[in-house]
Amino acid sequence: MSTTVDYTNSYPKWDKSMKATHKILIPDMLPWHFLIIQELLKLEGYDVEVLKNDSRAVIDEGLKHVHNDTCYPCLCVVGQYLDALKSGKYDLDHTALLITQSGGGCRASNYVPLIRKALSAEFPNVPVLSLNFSGLEKDSSFEMTFNLLLKLAYAIFYGDSIMWCYNQTKPYETEEGAADIARDVAVKYAVEAFAKGKYKKYKKINMEIIRTFAAVKRSKEKKVKVGVVGEIYVKYAHLGNNRLEEFLLSEGCEPVIPALMDFVLYCIINVVNDRDFYGHNKTVAFIYKLVYKLLHRMQKNIIKQFEKEGSFFPVHDFEHLRKCADKVLNQGVKMGEGWLIPAEMAALAETDVPNIVCAQPFGCLPNHIAGKGAVRTLKNMYKDENIVAVDYDPSATKVNQENRIKLMLATARENIGK
Repeated sequence: MSTTVDYTNSYPKWDKSMKATHKILIPDMLPWHFLIIQELLKLEGYDVEVLKNDSRAVIDEGLKHVHNDTCYPCLCVVGQYLDALKSGKYDLDHTALLITQSGGGCRASNYVPLIRKALSAEFPNVPVLSLNFSGLEKDSSFEMTFNLLLKLAYAIFYGDSIMWCYNQTKPYETEEGAADIARDVAVKYAVEAFAKGKYKKYKKINMEIIRTFAAVKRSKEKKVKVGVVGEIYVKYAHLGNNRLEEFLLSEGCEPVIPALMDFVLYCIINVVNDRDFYGHNKTVAFIYKLVYKLLHRMQKNIIKQFEKEGSFFPVHDFEHLRKCADKVLNQGVKMGEGWLIPAEMAALAETDVPNIVCAQPFGCLPNHIAGKGAVRTLKNMYKDENIVAVDYDPSATKVNQENRIKLMLATARENIGK
């Protein structure tokens, strides 16, 4: 007679004492920003490791535990965890997993029980921590202090600037590897600022990041700029998008990856909008509005620094993104990445980046509607907009995905020729 493991109620709980004894594994969802956040968490006393395993074996492992219709990012995350735990590198009695939860109308809100279900048969002693701001998983939530939350916000700003400058430097470097050296220097500088307690001096740190990349000698060759938008995991994660950023660089293009802070501000302003649209809690909306104003003011100051230094095009102002969204979708359309996707596509078109890859995980209905569903409207608004929607799932081959992007690039090169 078989027994059924009740992974919904009987599972190992995380407690504060484990901070001193457990290594925490984190899926590589944000390769640029985790360069800083991983070191930041170590400075806070956590033994963390961002997983880098991204072979086909990871996807196959995910397929064993997550139905393909559930969500491709979930499949990738579970596969990366299970593949790592089976590697023999970790003490399974002193290892934990950390995942974020959106808390909104997205399958990401259900990742934790799916991960626990996958662990229950082979790794029943490995606890799962949830990092969320929606009150989920209260018995196994990652302890988030105001001070740590503030540090994470600064880390995201610095990660955005490094990613933004690198992608405007790498395609044009005259000395191979110079942009990579600048990236390492900039990351080290930001991490040292956290270690010394000087991380709040964001204007000084951000300007140093800009100057580090500006010092790299670049050619003035005109190259195709390609924006990347879509669901947040396949937009940033190398595992999720088959190393799209690297592929675009290999094709002689300049990747334009929108800032992660835009997604953070999107999540915050949606809470404020909920008050206006649906009459949600007034006090919560007021607090979120204050946080939004603080972060947006910092973003505007960073944009001014980019404009003053002059070497790189600045990140988009989030208020401009909101205006772009209003041309296409109502801001009440907030499931998944919702109105942010067409907003970014419109903003890219208005800043000389008409060529866009809209990255969508198979089965992510909200992002297909807000992404693919807005393409015709956007093309009517911007006559030169050249968009290709690419699905990412276990059965889609890398060759087929890249061939579709190459067709878009062929059109882009023709347009440059004209």
